[in-house]
Amino acid sequence: MATDQPGPATEPAALPAPRRTQRVSMAHVARLAGVSSQTVSRVSNGHPGVGEETRAQVLTAMKQLGYRPNSAARALKRGEFRTIGVILFTLATTGNIRTLEAIATSAASEGYAITLIPVTAPTQDGVRGAFTRLGELAVDAVIVIMEVTLADVDVLPLPPHVQVVVADSNAGDRYSVVDTDQAGGTREAVRHLLDLGHRTVWHISGPAESFAAQRRARAWRATLEEAGREVPPLAAGDWSAESGYRAGLLLARNPECTAVFAANDQMALGLLRALHEAGRSVPHDVSVVGFDDIPEAGSFPPPLTTVHQDFAEVGRRCVAGVLRKMREEHAPERGTTLVPTHMVIRHSTAPPPTAPPAPTG
Repeated sequence: MATDQPGPATEPAALPAPRRTQRVSMAHVARLAGVSSQTVSRVSNGHPGVGEETRAQVLTAMKQLGYRPNSAARALKRGEFRTIGVILFTLATTGNIRTLEAIATSAASEGYAITLIPVTAPTQDGVRGAFTRLGELAVDAVIVIMEVTLADVDVLPLPPHVQVVVADSNAGDRYSVVDTDQAGGTREAVRHLLDLGHRTVWHISGPAESFAAQRRARAWRATLEEAGREVPPLAAGDWSAESGYRAGLLLARNPECTAVFAANDQMALGLLRALHEAGRSVPHDVSVVGFDDIPEAGSFPPPLTTVHQDFAEVGRRCVAGVLRKMREEHAPERGTTLVPTHMVIRHSTAPPPTAPPAPTG
């Protein structure tokens, strides 16, 4: 039988329901849940020293009242927002996606969220606008995934008093940079092909504005020159399998082309298709090496020999770098940290069809 009688005296009296225009406070939640405001604060901050039953009561009261913790007020009180901003120019490349995933995972393991700001145009105004937006969103530090050169300036415009680490840049003398050892991985790939007996190595490069593509192309050329080998004309690509296919159609017509280093695995995939269509067998007629070691590389026809780069480690080191800058008064403000690469040798490389003694040098 229904009754309008109040409950037992031991139950806390509920506060009047807040008006629609009135902000729900911690006190409202505490009164409804029958706990102290300090307990509500512990629950909202994820503090471990709260019993599960009490935590469930508080969360139920929060949901019932529509309470949302004031994260800005908490941040001001403790002096940090527990958020790292990430600026990047594209999500279309494998490297950027995997690096961003690693940054998000590493940040979460440290108790930080990330706020992502894409920059549609790689210009200094675009970067400044992204920093301004991140300032409005209140972040503690910023990671910039800077795969390409800025169109109108040589130096990344960094605002003062902002802790920043840059992934994939060539300006470690100006700010803190974390990068894969692009040159080391390329040298290992080219030497692998030369050691198999190929007289020289052709190269399908990434886009001219990409830092990674620039470093891989320079290292390819330098390795051939140091070995005293002819440097063939460079075939320009844009990271896509289609561009690798187009370049491969041209390379397939050249009977002297017996080894190709593609600047990424997607272009290597397009190259494999072009060689197959031209009737040139891989690796018996032409050896192919890629770069990245994407998860599908081992399933290419044939499985692809490639340079493995550790995107997860790049992301971890970016997060570790910005946290060190935040926490240590004398943390390094510039310099490059290189993440090592290694070759993964599969079935797309072999000695050339007829392998005369390779030139010395």
